Amino acid sequence: MTQSNVAEQPALRPHAEDAFADELAALADVDDRPRPARWRLSPWAVATYLLGGELPQGRVISPKYVGPRRIVEVAVSTLATDRALLLLGVPGTAKTWLSEHLAAAVSGDSTLLVQGTAGTAEESIRYGWNYAQLLAQGPSREALVRSPVMRAMAEGMTARVEELTRMPADVQDALITVLSEKTLPVPELGEEVQAVRGFNLIATANDRDRGVNELSSALRRRFNTVVLPLPESAEAEVEIVARRVGQLGSSLDLPPAPEGFDEIRRVVTVFRELREGVTEDGRTKLKSPSGTLSTAEAISVVTGGLALAAHFGDGVLRAGDVAAGILGAVVRDPASDQVVWQEYLEAVVREREGWKDFYRACREASV
Repeated sequence: MTQSNVAEQPALRPHAEDAFADELAALADVDDRPRPARWRLSPWAVATYLLGGELPQGRVISPKYVGPRRIVEVAVSTLATDRALLLLGVPGTAKTWLSEHLAAAVSGDSTLLVQGTAGTAEESIRYGWNYAQLLAQGPSREALVRSPVMRAMAEGMTARVEELTRMPADVQDALITVLSEKTLPVPELGEEVQAVRGFNLIATANDRDRGVNELSSALRRRFNTVVLPLPESAEAEVEIVARRVGQLGSSLDLPPAPEGFDEIRRVVTVFRELREGVTEDGRTKLKSPSGTLSTAEAISVVTGGLALAAHFGDGVLRAGDVAAGILGAVVRDPASDQVVWQEYLEAVVREREGWKDFYRACREASV
């Protein structure tokens, strides 16, 4: 396959600005409100893009985030100031999803991204060097390799830093000068890069995963923190899972989720009950497993179930298609979690009306 043919193939996961280009263009056409410097849309239009709504002539904007409107409004208004935005929440609260769509709507580019890991180096935040040119010519602008943050500063764009608390503390602190002084010194060249209007930064973090490095108080003060909650109700979580599964399924040529979302509702119910340690009716206390059982994991379970139904079934999502995925999500620690899961199956699932097929499927998956 030639390089040109590879470039023509559809992306497995298009960037937000590409996947929703029509909606962004439709909003830009009707958006007559004031826009901050270098913003593609006004704050009102950015919030509408994220939360969904209906435009003149009946054009419908699909919701990208299902949650309290005020959270989105605070996040958008923060980016319109000189304060950076920190999206904080437990895994599965759509921090990365919201970050990507905010950058797409504000700057039209969500790709200025630094992915935080235990191995992330300071060069990812500041800058690096093309070592061939550095050895041949010494330090020069041509040999400088700009980080996504440096590019965003120079071009007045929105940079993203994912999983900030997974970075080592000294790498985190490389952001302090950027966020407080809006300047990135390059001492090797005797120069500095000053942020132009329009620059801002969105970071995401959680304090539930292992391997978390606490943010210093100096760095935390540079952010306006918005805490993203878990979905308030089962129906809201079912809607989120169904919407994301539909988007993922269409790109993977999977069958649509069945009408009524019965299996999705069961997956969400199991996750919520085990996560909260009590059944829906509040009558039975439950032990919680070691995993987070997040909304993101529920999306993965249902997507995997649809793949099973498509390739090894009749295309209809059934209990047997999601049972193995649920088992894998719940039983992370084979010793303790297996006991929690078996007790839940026998005390709750077995006795629940209309769940006999689900009980049998989960029992078979557990063998």
